[in-house]
Amino acid sequence: MVAYDGTAYFGFQFQTNGPTVQGELERALTRLNGVDVRISAASRTDSGAHAIGQVVSFTTQTRLPASAWLYGMNSLLPQDVAIQAAGPVPLGFHPRRDATSREYRYTIYNCPVPMPTQRRVSLWVRQPLDVPAMAAASRSLVGTYDFSAFAGPLGKRNPRRSVLHARVTQQPPWVYFDIAANAFLPQMVRRCAGALLQVGLGRLSVDAFRALLASVKPMSAGPALPAHGLCLMKVNYPNFPLGMK
Repeated sequence: MVAYDGTAYFGFQFQTNGPTVQGELERALTRLNGVDVRISAASRTDSGAHAIGQVVSFTTQTRLPASAWLYGMNSLLPQDVAIQAAGPVPLGFHPRRDATSREYRYTIYNCPVPMPTQRRVSLWVRQPLDVPAMAAASRSLVGTYDFSAFAGPLGKRNPRRSVLHARVTQQPPWVYFDIAANAFLPQMVRRCAGALLQVGLGRLSVDAFRALLASVKPMSAGPALPAHGLCLMKVNYPNFPLGMK
């Protein structure tokens, strides 16, 4: 299990035009393993997004105990990426295909003045927010729907997703949007958060928010909020963790 501050990275997935979390993990694994290593991940988080519960797997013939992978990797990784737990999984385990659901959180710092120490992990909103209205709108997302309105370009993807829970809560000055689903469309969490923010600002009614979901018009919910407020919290599996240390 991996945690990272995604500020300095062009997302999780390897790219040729900039640093990625996958690139850092594979570089460290190759040094520890002695041969090139390729990993699979549960989620391809966006550029600038964070994680505390990303799950990755790889195949190796190197016989090291779980503690050696845990502490050895952390000695080789940059300070903004860290292994939280490590252990063996069954051959054939795939962190994306075997996941039953993923949980994300979008964090808003709702205060008249900014907090510089939180600017990399939350979105600052100075105007007061109607959090009860945001909470009511968020509950509309629960169920299996066509989420085209709340997604970026889909290509040939099936737009139907099953949201298991969605809620907006407040611990002043923080406002949290938490959502869990079997899978997510591109930018789906950030666009849902963006529409909920419009509800909180009084620019969109709860009924209008529900109408967006029913419309299934691609990208009609509006732009995605910045990625720095987004964090992958947890990935769920039928039987997990397996041998985690």
